[in-house]
Order: sequence, then C-alpha cells, then structure tokens
Amino acid sequence: MRFVIITGMSGAGRSLAAKAFEDMNYYCMDNLPPSLLPEFAKLCRESSKSIEKVAVVVDIRGGVFFKDLFESLETLQNEGIDYEIVFLDAADEILVKRFKEHRRPHPVNPTGRIIEGITTERAMLREVKDKSDYILDTSSFTNAMLKEELNEIFLRGNIQKNITISIISFGFKKGIPVDCDLIFDVRFLPNPHYIEELQPLNGNDKEVQDYVMDFEQSRVFLDKLEDMMKFLIPHYQKEGKSQLVIGIGCTGGKHRSVTIANLLGDRIGSENYRTVITHRDVYK
Repeated sequence: MRFVIITGMSGAGRSLAAKAFEDMNYYCMDNLPPSLLPEFAKLCRESSKSIEKVAVVVDIRGGVFFKDLFESLETLQNEGIDYEIVFLDAADEILVKRFKEHRRPHPVNPTGRIIEGITTERAMLREVKDKSDYILDTSSFTNAMLKEELNEIFLRGNIQKNITISIISFGFKKGIPVDCDLIFDVRFLPNPHYIEELQPLNGNDKEVQDYVMDFEQSRVFLDKLEDMMKFLIPHYQKEGKSQLVIGIGCTGGKHRSVTIANLLGDRIGSENYRTVITHRDVYK
C-alpha cells in the first residue's frame, strides 16, 4: 500500500493536491487528526476492498491534534507501514494574496492579520517541512501545473527526492522574484527584441532559441552555468536543502531569459533532478 500524507501551508494548495490524488485513483481523506493516522492506515491495509493507494490531508486545522503527528509517524513506522510526506508551500506574499482573493481569514489567526497567521503557521510547520519527502513551492503554479507535478512524481515515477530545482525566467524591469536562491543576469547576451521577425516571439519558440544560441558567448555561458549547477546541487542536498530556486533574468523576461531557463532546465532534468520551469513575465 502506498500511503501519502499531504500537508503544508494554508493556501498553498492542499485541497487541489487531494483532488489530483483522487484523479490518480487514490483513496483520499481530508483533515484527518494526526493521532488517527495509524488506525486509519491499518484499516486501509486490512480492508477487504484491497485499498492500494491512500492520500491523507493533515493540516493546521487539526489544532492541538497536530502535535501528535510525529508520534503517529513513529507508530506507522513501527507497524511496518511506509509513508511519504508531501509538503506544499508558497511565498508569504502569494499566500496573503490568495487569502484576500477568497476573502478568508487565516485559520491560525482568524481575527487578526493574515501575515501574522502565516508567520505563526510557518514556525509551527518547520519541523514537519524538514522531514518531508517532497516539497512543492506552488507560488507560480496554476492548478494544472500542480496536478502535472504530482502526476510526474506519483503516477509516472519521475522523481528525485530531497530537492526540487525551480528555474524562473523573469524581466528585471518587472522586479526580481523574491524567493530566488541564485540570480543570473543574461542581459549581456544578444537581444532578439531588436530583430523584427523575432520580436513578437518568445524563448519558447525555436526561432528565438536558435538566434540566442547561435552566439558563442551564449553557448559558453550555458555550459558554464550547467557545470556550476552540477557542482552546487549535490552540496545543497548534503546540507538538507529541499528546494533550489534559480532566477534567470533579462530585460523584459521574454526572449533571452526564457531561452536559457528552458535549456538549463532540460540539462538539469536529464540528471534526474525534479525540475520545474516557470516563465513569470513571458506573456506580460
């Protein structure tokens, strides 16, 4: 039996994740008190209906029960029930925006400021996040992207635990993404914006990629960037880092940064790292 525990920050997409697991034919349970995890897992394992895939949402709505999570995880282990933890996260400003859009109070601080609830919840979940098998940052995810990422891990088996490589292309004139660990400026590369037939296209188009990569400095830069990432990523993993966010920026975030982000993502992905590529400004 594959037993998956879904947890993470409120507003990061736990309910959407549960729906994605349902679509993958998992038996799903929402908001189960952590103290009941071992008993629920045993019931599923011993069920006459032979339940082979289970996903359970455990979140801060469990209140005082949440402190029982680690004791329950130890019990699961002692009972010989393997489990995997998926932790959903997002940048603070994204979480605030989502709560405001849905006009919802934060469950940790329902009568106070949303950001205060987020700060408190993040502190409460720090240890859980550290022990998670998969950490997905949904800051730039659409619903479809979250579903696709979960399908990659749990349906197709394209996984690399421990670390997720997020590559974000952006335009400097629209601001630097706040959650980047590493920033690379590719404004020194030849700019397709000044080529009339390439201006309306973007770095997802082969014509733009061919133009950018036709220059030696582009090829040398990409090779050196790949070498640097191959050196850095294992060291980040060794230090326990669960996600590495790489920002690739050009002037407008449409041509050069998109091209380099795509090609770097292809090269890193070929090393069997779980890689997510996001183009923040390509259609702005």
